[in-house]
Amino acid sequence: MKYAFPLLPPVSVPVAGTDLSFPVHRIYCVGRNYAEHAKEMGFTGREPPFFFMKPADALVVVGAGCVGEIPYPPGTRSLHHEIELVIAIGQGGHDIAAADAMRHVYGYAVGLDMTRRDLQNEAKKLGRPWEIGKSHDASAPIGPIIPREQAGDATDAAISLSVNDETRQSSSTSQLIWSIGEIVEHLSRYWTLLPGDLIFTGTPEGVGEVRSGDLMRGRVEGVGALDVRIV
Repeated sequence: MKYAFPLLPPVSVPVAGTDLSFPVHRIYCVGRNYAEHAKEMGFTGREPPFFFMKPADALVVVGAGCVGEIPYPPGTRSLHHEIELVIAIGQGGHDIAAADAMRHVYGYAVGLDMTRRDLQNEAKKLGRPWEIGKSHDASAPIGPIIPREQAGDATDAAISLSVNDETRQSSSTSQLIWSIGEIVEHLSRYWTLLPGDLIFTGTPEGVGEVRSGDLMRGRVEGVGALDVRIV
C-alpha cells in the first residue's frame, strides 16, 4: 500500500523496568471524579460518570528521573494542572463487570490533564464540547507505566502535585467517587475497550493555574512520579 505522505511514528509509553513500550490506542478521561474537586467546580453528589477524550498524540512521555517540558499553549490565559492516576488497559472487552475489571488492567501511570480553563468554561457556558479546553497539543504529560503486579494498591494510594515545591493537590485514590472497577465497567458499556487504551481517572481538589517557568511535580504512591516544566 502506498500512502499519500509518510506515516507518523506510533505513540507509546515505556513500561517501567523493562525494554517494552506500551502502544497507545485511545485516551479516555473521567470528569469530576473526586468529591472535593467536584465541589470546587460547583457540583456536588455522586453524579453518573462522564467521559471526554484526548488524542493519543496529546501525550508527552517523560522518562523515569527526567524532567519533561511542555509549551504554554496558545489561546489561553488560564492553564490549569490536574494530577491523575492513569489506568493502562492490556486486555480489551465490552460490558466488563467491575468485579472483573482488574483482569483487563495492564498497569498504571502518573498523568497530568492540562486544561485551558478559560476556554473550557466558555465552552460549558455555550453548551459546546470541551476539546478546545482539554484536547490541545501536549495536554497529557505521562510517566512510565508500571505493571499492575508491581504497583502498590492503586485503590488507596496517596496522590499529590506541587508547583515550584508548593503543594497544590494532596489526596488519596480511595477518594475516587467512581472506583477503578466501576470506571472500567461504565466505560466499557459504551465503548469496546482495546489493549493500548489509557484512562485518566480524575483529579482531586486543588487545581490551579501554572505559568511559563513553573515546575510541576506529581506523585502517586506505588506508581511513580512525573516532573514537568512549563516552557
